[in-house]
Amino acid sequence: MPTTEAEVLRVLAALTAVGASPRVAGGWGVDALAGRQTRDHRDLDVMVLADRLGSALEALRDLGYEVSTDWLPVRVEVSAGDRHVDLHPLNPSPDGGSWQAGLDGARFDYPAEVWTTGRIGGHDVSCLTAPRQRDLHGGYQHRAEDRHDLAVLEALDPSTA
Repeated sequence: MPTTEAEVLRVLAALTAVGASPRVAGGWGVDALAGRQTRDHRDLDVMVLADRLGSALEALRDLGYEVSTDWLPVRVEVSAGDRHVDLHPLNPSPDGGSWQAGLDGARFDYPAEVWTTGRIGGHDVSCLTAPRQRDLHGGYQHRAEDRHDLAVLEALDPSTA
């Protein structure tokens, strides 16, 4: 069963309530840019403030989620049955942007301008811009859902092609 729009909104509300400043990425981030759900999603990819990760995990535990994959400091996935949330800790940068730890000591920088506002279920959400989403789809073999997301991004912003 896919992660539903209602579940995404429930998770984002819980993360917001604990001050984790959730920012949507991945497939739901693409759909937030489109302003509507364009496909089924296995999970919700969401970036949260690293210093609020403990509170975020506790809030999700209250919703029935348990850690299913721990690759911290890069990411941690929590699951509740067939519902999945992939949390990516973000660390603030002095310039107003943020950064995320990567595997093998890598670091991914997110300047302030890569964030925008999208809509999920009629609610404003913070999400990555179309060009940044496009960038994140590089360097790996695309699955059907990746090709779908790239087509949505191109329709929204042809300069991302």
